[in-house]
Amino acid sequence: MEGRTMKIRTITTGISLDSPKETAKIKMAANFNKKAQMIFAEQGYEVQTKRISTNTWEEYLAGLSLATIIHEVQVLEELCQSLDVSFFNIGYASIPETIEIIPELNKNTSVIYCSSKIHTKLKNASRSAQAIKRISEESENGFGNFRFCAWANCPPNIPFFPTSYHVGATSFTIGLELGEFVMQVFSQAKDLEDAEIKLQNILTLEVGKVVAIAEQISTQYDIKFHGVDTSLTPSLDKENSIAFAYEKLLNGKFGNPGTLAISGMLTRALKNVSNKSCGYSGLMLPVCEDIGLATRANEQTYDITNLLLYSAVCGCGLDTVPIPGDIKIEKITAILNDMATLAFKLNKPLSARLFPIPNKKAGEMTSFNSPYLVDCQIFSVS
Repeated sequence: MEGRTMKIRTITTGISLDSPKETAKIKMAANFNKKAQMIFAEQGYEVQTKRISTNTWEEYLAGLSLATIIHEVQVLEELCQSLDVSFFNIGYASIPETIEIIPELNKNTSVIYCSSKIHTKLKNASRSAQAIKRISEESENGFGNFRFCAWANCPPNIPFFPTSYHVGATSFTIGLELGEFVMQVFSQAKDLEDAEIKLQNILTLEVGKVVAIAEQISTQYDIKFHGVDTSLTPSLDKENSIAFAYEKLLNGKFGNPGTLAISGMLTRALKNVSNKSCGYSGLMLPVCEDIGLATRANEQTYDITNLLLYSAVCGCGLDTVPIPGDIKIEKITAILNDMATLAFKLNKPLSARLFPIPNKKAGEMTSFNSPYLVDCQIFSVS
């Protein structure tokens, strides 16, 4: 990996709003993101996205009518678009009445992301499932769910969307894209143990460089740096697919025996990389964001149950998983219940971004028209 720098998936700046009228805070965050991107670019880093995340919108849109909430969020979106902000997260909803509004917000916006919080005792799972189902029915190819997820046990200041939300004074985090490094290391490693040592060594060095630059930016602009989310996020690049990287070490295909062990090893390495880590800092397996994961899904080498199993030892949960459009809300609720139970039992952050695909059944192909997603077969849910 000599001479290469890792890609930065996102610079995410978090702000706390008391009112949707606090446009100065949003403008400041957008301006800061641009300056931070320039500083990283000068050091040879590609920054793919710049994002802004707020505290839960329940705090600054509380007590307003549905029509007013939709209007205020649309005004926020127009401001974001004028500032060249393509990713703006209004945080989470934590009560049934506000979760119920999310499909309306989703339908009336295009760059606004949000999430729902599942509490202990699985409160909000059913209401979140209803939101997922309705968004799928009211957006083209069900794509609206790209901007919504349900989560359990997730802390603030995760740089990745849609889970991201903010608490406290303005701060920023960095999310990385590490697929290229993992592919390189796994291609050269003798076995699992050798792969872990090599990966941790190279990532410790490379993440350390990113942290040093981020801390300089923090000092220069007097904005707190919360840390780097070292999560292994995928690339749409075939050469840097997470699934295909696994197969450099596996005696078989992703999903075959040994996949869980590699998932555990990867997460262990990622969590030990930096003392300035935040967010998930683990393995992400977003099915429709990785060409290898999509390819193996088409071959049915793994299923949703496998993904939940890997979640027990990795960092994210269920991400961009296509499921049949006619799935019952009770089935979606059951999936969310399983995810949340794992999150609370293992005391780890997990989320679920599910894509019910309208008018399509298990085994049929998705047809997303998106630069962010690759098409794959729809998973069966028994």
